[in-house]
This record gives sequence, C-alpha cells and structure tokens, in this order.
Amino acid sequence: MASSPCRVADEKPNKPRKFLIDVEETKRLILEQEDTDGDLQITVNDAGPKVIGVGTADSGGYRKFDIRGTYMLSNLLQELALASGYGRRHIVIDEARLNENPVSRLSRMIRHHFWDGLTRRIDADGLELICKDPKNRGTDQRPRIYVPHGDPDAWEYYTAIAEARPHLNLQVEKLPEEITPQWVKSINQHPGILALATRRCIDVKGESTLAAVPFVVPGGRFNEMYGWDSYFEALGLLADGRVELARGMVDNFAYQIRHYGKILNANRSYYLTRSQPPFLTDMALKVYERLPTDTPEENLAWLTGAMHAAFKEYHTVWMAEPRYDPVSGLSCYHPTGIGMPPETEASHFDHLLEPYARKLGLTLAEFAAGYNDGSIKEPELDAYFVHDRAVRESGHDTTYRLEKRCANLATVDLNALLYKFEIDLATTIRDLYDDQFVMADGSVVTSAAYFDRAAHRRTLIDRYCWDEATGLYYDYDIKQEKRSTYESVTALWMLWAGAASEAQARRLVPEALRRFEATGGLVSGTEASRGAISLDRPNRQWDYPYGWAPHQMMAWRGLEAYGYGEVASRLAYRWLYTITKAFVDFNGVVPEKFDVVNMTHLVKVEYGNVGVDFKLVPREGFGWMNASYQVGLTYLTSHMRRALGALTDPDQFSKEHARNARNASI
Repeated sequence: MASSPCRVADEKPNKPRKFLIDVEETKRLILEQEDTDGDLQITVNDAGPKVIGVGTADSGGYRKFDIRGTYMLSNLLQELALASGYGRRHIVIDEARLNENPVSRLSRMIRHHFWDGLTRRIDADGLELICKDPKNRGTDQRPRIYVPHGDPDAWEYYTAIAEARPHLNLQVEKLPEEITPQWVKSINQHPGILALATRRCIDVKGESTLAAVPFVVPGGRFNEMYGWDSYFEALGLLADGRVELARGMVDNFAYQIRHYGKILNANRSYYLTRSQPPFLTDMALKVYERLPTDTPEENLAWLTGAMHAAFKEYHTVWMAEPRYDPVSGLSCYHPTGIGMPPETEASHFDHLLEPYARKLGLTLAEFAAGYNDGSIKEPELDAYFVHDRAVRESGHDTTYRLEKRCANLATVDLNALLYKFEIDLATTIRDLYDDQFVMADGSVVTSAAYFDRAAHRRTLIDRYCWDEATGLYYDYDIKQEKRSTYESVTALWMLWAGAASEAQARRLVPEALRRFEATGGLVSGTEASRGAISLDRPNRQWDYPYGWAPHQMMAWRGLEAYGYGEVASRLAYRWLYTITKAFVDFNGVVPEKFDVVNMTHLVKVEYGNVGVDFKLVPREGFGWMNASYQVGLTYLTSHMRRALGALTDPDQFSKEHARNARNASI
C-alpha cells in the first residue's frame, strides 16, 4: 500500500504538522498491528491495516491523525528505533520526516549514517568487535591478529592492546618474512585478522602515537576490508565528500602490497595467497584529484607512495606467473593457495568430496582430513580447487562462466583493468613526474614503456577476446586456445578502460544492450549462456537474472566516456529505480544484489542476500550498493530524479515515469 501524507477534512492542505509520540508504546503498537510476518520490519508483504493514529504536538490542542502506508509507517518505526537507542521516552516528529522524498532520504542516510556504520579500525575498540567475529574459528578458538614481519611498530601497537585488554584473549602473532602457500595452509586451523596500516599522530597529551587507519567494509557478514569492494566504496565516499576516508582505503591497499605482496581478497590469514581485481591506480588518482589544493607537495608525495605500491603489484602479481600467461601475453586470475579454501562452511564441498571418499571407503570427515594433510592425493581435486580459488579472486563467486576453468581464462574484465592500469601508470609518469618516475629501488622509468605495454595488451585483447561477428568481447581460454562463448556484461569494461576503438564501441554498445539491459538495470550475463537450471544445477549469483552494483557503475562511466551519455543515464535510472523501490517497500533495505529481471531482492540463491537481515532500522546498507546510489544520482536528469522521488505517490510517479519514457527511451 503506497503511503501519502495524512489529511483531515477541516484542515488546510500542506499545513506543517508535528506529532508527539510515546516511543516504546507506539513502537509496540506498530509491530503488534502491522508486522504480521514477525520480521521486525514494516514491508509490503505485511498484511496489517497500514494505519496508525498519532497526536499532534502543536498549540491548537490535542488532535489525532492517521499515518498511513508502508513507507510512512516503516519510516516511523525507524525513527522510533533510533530514539529508543538514545533512551528517549517521547519524541516530536515532523510529518515531512515521515513522508520524506525517498531519494533524499536514502541519499541522506548513506551520506550521514551508512558510511559511518560501515567504517572500521583495527584498534583497541575495533578489536573488541573483531574478537567476537564468528569467523574466528579454529582448533583453539582464540582470536588472532597476524602482524607483518617488517612492521615493528604494528607489533608493539597490537601487543600493547592485548596486554591492556586481557579479556579479549587476543593472540598477536608475527608473520614469517617469506609467506609461502605451504605456510598459509599450515595455519588454516589458526585463522586470524591481518593487520592494516597505522599512521603517526599527536594525541591529546601532545605526544606522538600510532593510530589505525580507518576503512570501509561491505557490510553484514563481510566485516573485513575487501579488495574490489573497496574501490567502489571509495567512489561513493568521494561522491559524498569523504575524501580522507577514501584516502585511508588507498593507504591500506598500499600497506597490503608492501607487507603481504598483493591487495588481498580480504584481510584475513586464509586470503594471503589470493588477490582481487586490480583498481589501485584509478582509485589513487581519483583521491589525489580531491586532496586539498593548498598542499601540492604533500599530495604528490602521497601519490608517489601509492604509485610505488601499484608498480609492485603490477609486476609481481599480474605480470608474473602463474597469473601471467607467457604464451598469450594476457593475465588470468590464478591464486596460489593449496587444498580446500578454509573460509567456507564445513559442509560446503561435501557433494564434491563424496565420490572420492566413497571410492576409498572413507567417511567424508576422514577423506577431508587426509586430503588436507596431504596423505591422500587427488590431482582432479587439486585442479578443481585452483579454479575455485580463482573464481573467488575474480570477485565473481560464483558463476557458470568461470566454474572449473577460471584459472585457465584470460578474462576480458581482468585484462581491461590491466590495460587501464598500464595507461594510468604511463599518463601519471608523463603528466605529474615530467616523464621521470623514480622507483622504490632508485631506478627511473619513463612513460613510453607503459604506453607500449598498454598498446600491446590492447592488440592481444583484440586478437584473442574480440569477436567481430557478434560485436562482443569474450574470455579467452589459454589451455584450449579458444574463446569462451559465455556472454558477460563485463565486455563493457573495455569502455571503462578506454580499450575499445570507436568502431568497436559502435558495435559493442547496441549488442551489449540487447543482451544485458533488463528492467532493473544490467544483468550479469545472458540466460542462454547460463544454461538450464535444475536441482542438480542450481543458479549462481553472478549469472542471469542477477545484477550487481560494480557492473552498473563500470558501464555508466564507460558509456559516458564514449559519448553514450543518454544510455548511461537510462541505465542508471533503471538501477536506482530498483534500489529506491525496494527501499520504499521494504523498510529501508539496501541489499547486496538484485534480481534485475524479476525486480526483487528476495532471491533464492547461494549465499542469500547480504544487507537484508536487520531489525527495525537499517544502519549500514551495503557498501557498493550505497556507492552506486550516490554515484548513480549524478547520471540522472532532473525528470528522472523527480520520478524516483514520486515512488510513494503512484499517480505522480506514473506521470513522471511516462515523461522519462518519452525523453530517454526507458
């Protein structure tokens, strides 16, 4: 039921009203009457009457009015939950607050509340939360923090915290100087958080001290700093003017490369062999552009540190085997972990292990123990887990596009990112360092070498990944020496990278829109590529019909860069409509992903949907979904934004939506 402002017959319209509300009693009444499914939210799925009577707080005497509709009632519930958290017994609420334009309300919540709700620090207070994380499972259940071998300041910092807060039972351990896959496997039963960057600051006593550099987490069960999530979160932070927090994210990335050798899947011990899609150069340059203009030398020194990290990542991770394929000259996702990924639930691989256990007459537990300690050799399983880890490194976990072959695929998305990485390195050397960049080891590089690398990669992508007949880019299988046939929306990442020619863009854009544009935005891949779904072949969350924030944001920027600004606006409108409609109808929810074909966040797929399990009021949203909303608003016309704001008024929305349909082919 759509909400609309409450009205009485003898009152002039649009007269502002304030309501005096008993917090706990009204909250109890709303939940008792309206929350018919018992999830502590007010949504369109609830069967209550969708009306609550409240009294005014003005000087004209007590009068009672009805607050109607899902949106207003859910907003009232949220305001009451927040007031209850502050211990307030009564509050005065302006009617305009309850009927706030949903676009303004969501954008405001992201800017002023959600980012703070997702911000973490690995300091004493942060470790209070980290030590309670259920992922701290192992043989002795003790929470651990692993500190790099080459960071004595961090060792002193965290051992001091462990001593000052003995109730944490925190184990501080130092990583070896050389971190091998074998060593990482050896601590699978002793998992822990990995230290991130600290910086020197002056405390209230005027003394120099260390402080943990903050970062943003995706949300829900993802309570660490994740690799590619952080890039998109940084775009949202920059859109909201949170430059220092975005800068801290870059500093933490540089720290990971310096001490762990790569930007990690996430900062936990079992991710030490696994990276994520490389976005560091674009992220650092975007932050650099927003730094205060009155400190140019400091800004350039900061960028230099980030660039040193980027060069190291490029040469030692993406241009080194096993991720670099010397035959094709392209790069693949190929982490170096051994055995079963330990971060999964205990039964996650049971279906896979069962035939092997049965063949040897062992129980699943016996087989798993033997395989993990190396006493049982199964080369087929070894290959499977290499690909499984590669899928996780790609960020697209999971999809039939990559299943059982990811480490053999030079994916179009990874190589588009590396083309952009090379262009960024080259243009930064040329434009900001007078074409003479001093590397960390004292050697000097010029832009020409990296422009040449980018040009060579573009030639290879055209040779191996571009299909002129279909007008699409595909992944290339380096073992089978042929293109994959899976149609993925990541083909549009070539526009983001600037790696497509104008002629290729003219072919790519209409073909990609025909395949991937859905009612609610861009879908991850085509239904035909995904194939038939059954009990034995369940859906995967990065396949059709699901849409994800990173794919939308990459496409918008790429399309705009190639002169398809109106298309970018249309796609942004579709995506923001999907987010706003869920926000209005489902108590302010901002989930991890959407089914953009059937227009719902209520998905039945592996891993569920993060960001939907909250009580009374959302406090975080979801990292890259928050970012996509704030960035997406910059692509909308005034008519589009007005239409989204009218979602709580069906008649007005129909008029505005129709106008957009005429003007933007929506």
